[in-house]
Parts: sequence; C-alpha cells; structure tokens
Amino acid sequence: MLEDLPLALQTAADRPAVLGAGVFALVVVLWTASWRLTRTVVTIAHEGGHAISAVLTGRGLTGIRLHADTSGVTHSTGAGHGIGLVLTFLGGYPAPSLLGLAGALLVAADRAGVLLWIATGLLVATLIHIRNAFGVLAVVGTGGVVGAVAYAAPPDVRIAFAAALCWFLLFGGLRAVRELQRGRRRGRYRDSDADQLARLTGVPAGMWAALFWLLSTAALIIAVWVLLVRI
Repeated sequence: MLEDLPLALQTAADRPAVLGAGVFALVVVLWTASWRLTRTVVTIAHEGGHAISAVLTGRGLTGIRLHADTSGVTHSTGAGHGIGLVLTFLGGYPAPSLLGLAGALLVAADRAGVLLWIATGLLVATLIHIRNAFGVLAVVGTGGVVGAVAYAAPPDVRIAFAAALCWFLLFGGLRAVRELQRGRRRGRYRDSDADQLARLTGVPAGMWAALFWLLSTAALIIAVWVLLVRI
C-alpha cells in the first residue's frame, strides 16, 4: 500500500482544479465567519433530505422553512410512528454528505455541467415547498448562482465550481454532525433529529449521532478516492 502513495499523490497533483476546490471548500467550512455565511446551503440539503425521505416513504410533504440562524424544519403529514417517520428523521444529517458524494461521482466522470443542472433542478423543486420569506431568498439565491455557472461559465470554471460545491457539502455535512454532537453534550438540541429518532425507536440519541458521523465520514473518504486517488 505504501508504494502506491506516490502514485496517488501524483494523481491528485494532476487534478489541480479539483484539489484546489477542495482546499478552498475546507477553508470555508473551517473558518467560522465564512461558515456562518454559507451554512444555509448545508441546511437546504439537510431539509431536502428530510423532504425526499418523507415523499419516498409515502408521507405528505406540507412545507419547508429555512431560518436566518441557519436552522430549518420540514413538515410532513402521516402516522406519528413507524418506519416512514424514522426514515424521514434519518434522512436529514447524512443528506449533504451523500449529495456531495453523488456530485463527486459526476465530477469524476467529467459531468460537472450535468451536476450543476441537476442541482439547479433540485433547488427549484425545493423552492416549491418553501413556506417562509427567508427560505425563498436562500433557495433562489443559491439556485441563481448554481444555474448561472451552469449556463454561462467556461468549462474550467464549471468544473472548479462543481468540485467546490461537492467538497463543501462533504466537509459541511461533517461539521454539521460535529455541531450536533457538541450541542447535545452541552445540553442543547434536545429536539434534534437524533433525539426524535431515540424517542421513536428506543435507540439512544448518541448512537444515531454516531451513525450520522459514520455515514458522513464514509462519504468523504469515498469522494477523496473518487476525485483524487482513483487511477
């Protein structure tokens, strides 16, 4: 395995746009000031995960709200117990990382433009279900930027932007889970997705938070291999 390391590093060096996008996204996520400005993008993906899970499990999706403090809530109708509700709560925290991984697969396949148009379409679908003014502003702003790059940017810019978006969702998904774990230890977030899942299933909330962490970490590791290591 060690003898493969120089080849892996050379492969990463041969993809400067993707590698640079990853470094940029990591800085944005780690720097508190920029994270506060951009975290709503992760929240959109998070609430979208809840929404998709609700629809796929047969629940009625009644609305999504995004708030200026970067929190959000997705409302659905249906039974107050059962696998459908469990999967709906489960779909939130892993969603940014899983979307980032799916996007990484498209970038690696030289389909950055396709990724950006899919992202724009998902944001339009999300907009239909937004039920507050800040949420509309956040989704329209995000969709406008992504759509403009998909439509007008040169190919190199599209690739770099698409890669940065994927990295941001991957790193941001991990930071969001970290914030959940830290907040729960400090006695906050007692109505978090993990706590809701604990009440529904009897499985401790800490184990659900650990599952979120495991899924987000696995998505990042696979994406690194797909984008920077795979020969």
